[in-house]
Amino acid sequence: MKGPEPWDYSVALARAMAIDLQWFAAEDEGRTEEPSEHKIRTAREEGRVAKSQELVGALVLLLPAVILLLLAPSMLRTCIEMLRFYFLRITELDPAKDRIIFQSVFVYFIRLVLPIVAVSMAAALLANLVQIGFLFTTKPLIPNFSRIVPRFGQYFRRTLFSVEGLFNFIKSIIKMGIIGGVAFFLIRSKIALLVNLQRATLWQGISTIASLTIQLLIITGVLLLILSVPDILFQRWQYRESLKMSRQEVKEELKMYEGDPMMRARIRQKMRELLSRNMLVNVPRADVVITNPTHLSVALEYDQTLRIAPRVVAKGADLMALRIREIAGEHGIPLMENKPLARALYAEAEIGDFIPPKYFEVVASILSRVYALDAEKRRARGLGA
Repeated sequence: MKGPEPWDYSVALARAMAIDLQWFAAEDEGRTEEPSEHKIRTAREEGRVAKSQELVGALVLLLPAVILLLLAPSMLRTCIEMLRFYFLRITELDPAKDRIIFQSVFVYFIRLVLPIVAVSMAAALLANLVQIGFLFTTKPLIPNFSRIVPRFGQYFRRTLFSVEGLFNFIKSIIKMGIIGGVAFFLIRSKIALLVNLQRATLWQGISTIASLTIQLLIITGVLLLILSVPDILFQRWQYRESLKMSRQEVKEELKMYEGDPMMRARIRQKMRELLSRNMLVNVPRADVVITNPTHLSVALEYDQTLRIAPRVVAKGADLMALRIREIAGEHGIPLMENKPLARALYAEAEIGDFIPPKYFEVVASILSRVYALDAEKRRARGLGA
């Protein structure tokens, strides 16, 4: 039995080591449209928000450090009181029988730890409220088994081959530089004092190390708080990018919330047909009828109180045009002959539509003449009376 040819091994090895390039393809390719308000609202309801963990971490480090600095004398007195309490009763109490030991441990623990824990929780809550406001949702807790499936391509693309990965790498380098730099310069400034600690008292050693530590925490917290500003801007930009939609998604959302375009067009057509059947009733409301002069008639209504563009209330050709002119004559509505305008309005404007903007000027001149003639008629009636 012949073994596989040498080239078979190379092909098999290449296939085994090959990485599907689709893993690194742009997942959001073609997503060029800004996210809609509905998509942003849906993402927020699902717990997907723009949030910087750097701001949370900086505040959780800085505020407890400040509280620790302010409460240090009180905490020291509590520690001394605790040590005195136990040392004075070391021969009197039995840990297996006396409940006072557990109670005292609990009380001292609460007095020492509770302020720091409370401020840390308040700092974390404040950092989240500042960024995203109040948000409570249980949707992220709903089991989603699709998240269990490993997506190596997406993971490598996001962590290694993306703007996010590069930004996080640079951010990590800066954070390490901040912590290392602050520690270096602080220790360097106190090097003579630290070297002489071997000849100092216990209290001097504790106070020196505690002072150095609290300075390190506060300065590092302030610098990390400053670093969180560009991170917040980046997270918001990335959040908007992640929610961008393709043109097809925009169309589907419009179809879902505004109805199918074909259905909307059909409804508009039905409304136009209904208006066409009743348009002769609307002719008496018109301010002017534009004629062709005999083949076309377009009746326009202009509401001066609303100051909106004139609206087409009736239009017709041949016999219908004649009927519109007859009704206009019966109600004293002026007829204005303008062949190009009559043809254009008949072709481009449907019943119930406002006239196109390009005809505003010419229609305005016609209406001004109509109003001038009407004013002259009223003056003539007044003089005759």
